[in-house]
Amino acid sequence: MKTGIPLSLYVHLPWCVEKCPYCDFNSHEVQGELPEQTYIDALFRNVEDQLPTFWGRRIDTMFIGGGTPSLFSGASVERLMSGLRARLGFVANMEVTLESNPGTADASNYSAYRDAGINRLSIGVQSLDTEHLKTLGRIHSANEAIAAIAIAKQAGFERINADLMYGLANQTVAQALDDLRQLIDQDIEHISWYQLTIEPNTVYYSKPPAHLPDNDFIMDIQQAGAELLRSAGYRQYEISAWAKPGAECQHNLNYWQFGDYVGIGAGAHGKITDFNEERIYRTRMRKQPDHWLQTNSELMAERTAIAREDLALEFFLNVLRLNQGAPKNYLFERTGLMSERIQAPLDQAVQKGLLAQHQDNFVATELGRNYLNDLLALFMPEENLIMQTKA
Repeated sequence: MKTGIPLSLYVHLPWCVEKCPYCDFNSHEVQGELPEQTYIDALFRNVEDQLPTFWGRRIDTMFIGGGTPSLFSGASVERLMSGLRARLGFVANMEVTLESNPGTADASNYSAYRDAGINRLSIGVQSLDTEHLKTLGRIHSANEAIAAIAIAKQAGFERINADLMYGLANQTVAQALDDLRQLIDQDIEHISWYQLTIEPNTVYYSKPPAHLPDNDFIMDIQQAGAELLRSAGYRQYEISAWAKPGAECQHNLNYWQFGDYVGIGAGAHGKITDFNEERIYRTRMRKQPDHWLQTNSELMAERTAIAREDLALEFFLNVLRLNQGAPKNYLFERTGLMSERIQAPLDQAVQKGLLAQHQDNFVATELGRNYLNDLLALFMPEENLIMQTKA
C-alpha cells in the first residue's frame, strides 16, 4: 500500500424542491427558508473534525452533489469554496463539479458558480419527453432542460455532463433514442446514460410504475443507444458513463479506481486509507439535516475499517465497472493485497472467460460485464459465499 493514492472531496447538499419517486439518495424537500449559512458552517466543522485522518494530503477532485446543490445561491457557493480552500490543499486546476437541476437553473447563479471555482456542471435532465418527466416527478420541462445547458454554456462552462434515463414506464425504443439524439445535439462533452432501477426506500418501490419495459426491450434500447453515442464521438468508459475523448469525469474515475475520498455533509460517505495502520476506513455522516443545524451535534455516524478479507471484493466491485479496468499494480497500492493471495479466483475468472488476460490491467471481458455479479462472486470471502448460497 503506497501513499500516493489520489484523494477526492465529496460535499453533500441534501435539499431539493420535491423528492422524486425513484430517488434513493439522501435528499429532503425544502421546508421554508433554506438554511444555507448554518449548513455551510457545519460543513466546515465536518472538514476540520476529519483533517487528522488525511493531514498533509492534497485534494485532487471535488464534487458537490445532492439533493439539488443549485438551490444554493452563488454567494453561498463562493463562501463554501473559499472556506474549503482555507482549510484544505487543492491541486491546481482540479476538476470541481456541481450538480444542478434544470428547474433551478439561474443565469446569475451559474456565472457566480463559475467565478467561485466550479468548472464542471452536471445537469439532471433525466428525460426530454413531457409525459415521462411528469411520471418521474421532475419539476422541469424539456425546454427548461435544453435552456439550462444553454445557460451553462453562456456562463462559461465548457465541461458539462447531463444525466439521462432510459427504461421508463411506457417508453418505446424510438422515444429513448429521441431523448438521446436531442441531448447529443446539445454538443456537451459527457453523458451519463443509465437505466431506471427501482430501489428500496423509494415511492416507486412501494408503488411501482405500470408498464416498465422487460429485459429484452431494455437490451434493444441499450444496443441502439450505444451505437448512436459511438457514432456521435462518445466513448463508453464505465457502465453508464459516455464521454468525448479526454472528458471523462476524474472524480468518478477516482471512486472506480479505488482511490480515497473525504465525504462531508448530511449522509455523505467517505473512504480513507490510514497509511500508518495500513487499514482502509469507511466513514458515514448522519443523514438528517437537523443534526447539521445544531452547533454542538456529532456529525459522523460511523467510522469502520474494511475487513482485510473483504478488500479484494471491494476493489473489484469498483474497478471492473470500468471498460479499461485498472492497472494491476493498483491492487497492492490501494489495498495492500499481493495478487498471489487471490490467484485462485483470478485464474478461475480467466478460465470462465469473465476476466481478460491483459498484461497490465484487470479488465472484465464482454461476458464478464454481462455477468458481473458472477465475476464478483469469485472474490467474495468464502464464509459470505456460503451464506449467500444458503439464502
